Amino acid sequence: MGARMRRRAFLRRSALAGAGLWVVRSSVLAGEKAPSEKLNIGVAGVGGRGGGNMGAVAGENIAALCDVDERRLAEAAKRFPNSKTYHDWRQMLDHAGLDAVVCSTTEHTHAPIILGALKRGLHVFCEKPIAHTPEEAQLVRKAYLKLKGKVSTQQGTQIHAGDNFRRVVELIQAGAIGTIREVHNWCNRVPLGPRERPKDAHPVPPYLHWDLWLGPAPERPYHPTYFAGGCLWWDKWWDFGNGTIGGMGPHIMDLPYWALDLGIAKTVEADSNPKGGYPEVYPEWLSIKWEHPAQGNRPAVTMYWHDGGKRPPSPPDVDLAQWGGGLGMFFIGEKGQLLASYDQHVLLPKKQFEAFQPPPKTIPSSIGHHREWLEGAKKGTIPPCNFDYAGVMTENIMAGIVSCRVKQKLDWDTEELRATNCPEADKFIRKAYRKGWELQT
Repeated sequence: MGARMRRRAFLRRSALAGAGLWVVRSSVLAGEKAPSEKLNIGVAGVGGRGGGNMGAVAGENIAALCDVDERRLAEAAKRFPNSKTYHDWRQMLDHAGLDAVVCSTTEHTHAPIILGALKRGLHVFCEKPIAHTPEEAQLVRKAYLKLKGKVSTQQGTQIHAGDNFRRVVELIQAGAIGTIREVHNWCNRVPLGPRERPKDAHPVPPYLHWDLWLGPAPERPYHPTYFAGGCLWWDKWWDFGNGTIGGMGPHIMDLPYWALDLGIAKTVEADSNPKGGYPEVYPEWLSIKWEHPAQGNRPAVTMYWHDGGKRPPSPPDVDLAQWGGGLGMFFIGEKGQLLASYDQHVLLPKKQFEAFQPPPKTIPSSIGHHREWLEGAKKGTIPPCNFDYAGVMTENIMAGIVSCRVKQKLDWDTEELRATNCPEADKFIRKAYRKGWELQT
């Protein structure tokens, strides 16, 4: 026990390349933490998805809890009475002895929390998406790559751990439907709540720390259309979220990114309704087209996103309006098609594949999405949805949002982080942060 306490008390400081001093705890360096030793975890956002993520890592030591809602924080504290409570995640990140952070806050604070945690050498699990802008996606990815092998990171795309996705990836990579050049993804979700900036005044609820909830976003008076304690209305406001594609896109598009090893797209083009009139909120429906260049033995791939009731035309054997609980992924190959949802898949045309024998199972079952992250922290393994993999996907998603907002097809230059044909896109590629909430890079 004395040796364990000494290990936890010891801090190794190392100056890494780049600005500032990165402080890396000895316990997070790969291979140095005994597999049986519990991690000291701080949880930012303890309600909703936060409660689920907190429960998934409850076997570790929940050392710190943070939430801007005093009611939720009090409930979580009852469950973990030995934890220290915070309302400000910036203070929680400085909690003595932390090894790791679970982030389940609103989207506009994901990257600031991740970057603050990585700067302190902490392992990070973060709900999707891991960033709010293309710039944030790049900053998170680069910060992680500087520490790769020393910290464990995982984006909360929990379906990645399911066996159904594994079988689809095996089919595609075995060539079951031949060369794939087109993929469609969709989700029927429609944004909820008012679509214009509210003009009436509302008092801040006594349990809510409104200024802390706003965090890096522009200062605005409280209104329940932004946050009413659990509703999803906040995510349609560009100040705080990225609507349906922000919440559902990483789950759904995870499958083609995994199966086809997609990188950064060279062009992105969005279409939406309405094209104008509601500049501060997510549109009623959104469609995006990405052109991914050829890579290795894979030819160029065109990928699409549809939401708000939009979807690709149904193939002869399946009515997509009745498929997958309102979401799906449709791979179009030269020898057939593959239609998937979270928990099922089918090769099309059905008659053509009646006698088809699936390839051997080569991708082992997951030990569990959260367990992959915890094992990475303790043993130095790299989780599949780490911030390198998730960072590429997130940059593409956020570039699609930029195209939607400027209403123009973009020629995307990831190295320079700009749209070469659209200078006005820069104001959406990057964003300003309120004083005191700047990114810790």
